[in-house]
Amino acid sequence: MHVNKTHMAYKNKLISNPKTGQEIKFLQTAKDTNGQLLQMEVTFGAYSKEPLAHYHPEQKETFTVISGQLLVRLNTEIKILKTGDTLHIDENVVHAMWNNSGTKAVVNWKVQPALDTEYFLETTTSLASDGKTNENGVPGILQVAVMAKKFSHVFRLSKPPFVLQTILFSLLTPFALLAGYKPMYKKYID
Repeated sequence: MHVNKTHMAYKNKLISNPKTGQEIKFLQTAKDTNGQLLQMEVTFGAYSKEPLAHYHPEQKETFTVISGQLLVRLNTEIKILKTGDTLHIDENVVHAMWNNSGTKAVVNWKVQPALDTEYFLETTTSLASDGKTNENGVPGILQVAVMAKKFSHVFRLSKPPFVLQTILFSLLTPFALLAGYKPMYKKYID
């Protein structure tokens, strides 16, 4: 299991991504559940952007819509989740989730096992808050390269194929490290 010994996320900690309009409140962290569960309440702002399609090779997710509605892309199919709906996503299922309505959506999000997903979320939202991403909240290629290796067990982009990502990011990582990029930054996870 890839859980760090130190723990920075904590119950009721709120992080937000100004680029995607998403706010995440940690309800239960890896530390709280001995690594078995990360549970969050996520608020998607009105007309949030569709994130990059991705999958989780070692984790299952459960989403329950508390209020509002979400669009979910599962492989090539699009589903609409409304208040009260629950969706389970197994390991390795490509997906993306966003709010295309004019009102915010609030979702209970469970990730099992927790692994170090909270560090990934803290890092990506903080990079966006510091203006170190594009308008869609995606960091530059050198930042992505160093994060991809660190977090490949919790988050993988669906394209290009993982083997190509591994090769590309392995080639870019030395340049990224020389340029000062890190997979995580202490100031973001304190």
